Amino acid sequence: MDRTSPVPLYFQLSQQLEAAIERGTLTPGSLLGNEIDLAGRLGLSRPTVRQAIQALVDKGLLVRRRGVGTQVVHSQVKRPLELSSLYDDLEAAGQKPATKVLRNTVEPATAEVAAALGVAEGDDVHLVERLRYAHGEPMAELRNYLPTGLLALDTPLLETTGLYRLMRGAGITLHSARQSVGARAATAAEAGLLAETEGAPLLTMQRTTFDDTGRAVEFGTHIYRASRYAFEFQLLVRP
Repeated sequence: MDRTSPVPLYFQLSQQLEAAIERGTLTPGSLLGNEIDLAGRLGLSRPTVRQAIQALVDKGLLVRRRGVGTQVVHSQVKRPLELSSLYDDLEAAGQKPATKVLRNTVEPATAEVAAALGVAEGDDVHLVERLRYAHGEPMAELRNYLPTGLLALDTPLLETTGLYRLMRGAGITLHSARQSVGARAATAAEAGLLAETEGAPLLTMQRTTFDDTGRAVEFGTHIYRASRYAFEFQLLVRP
């Protein structure tokens, strides 16, 4: 801890703990001990330690369990903005992804879906709606619309691998995408699916993906728990 820094001590501590969680030094299930012990070991006041821990509890990285103490839950998933699937990103981050298929059906395209996929409104499109988990905890609700006949979308396969992996396996070359990211409050139904409270912040993402011929092959509209998920940008200075 740098006591000469203008950065508050509680924030320095929370940053160091968060870094240790992300590095895997503090693994899921690890106990931090109680606030009195931590304060004594670190030479900090108990309110400082309490504030640092609360900041990480609010981020969903720590949880206080009665009779157990403060425990590491998991690191927040930070997803790079590139053309990759959530399943692959979670797997690469060691987050043990799992999937529950909520809907796998054909339905008429709405105006929004039709415009994204370049089909006529009312034409049949394939809808796949899934709940994606990491370490057994719900992370995101994913709705993906695809042109019918593009590839076989078998429910058992969708529950064991990512959609983009299935598309590549079917010989579809994913080339580019148009994507927008936003935020809003969770509805009661969404909160129930994602183990959040109604009104909790959600990240939203819409993406239209194109193959190497310029054909739209997928339109996704996804919601993510802001407490467990973040998009990561790399920004470059324009010459």
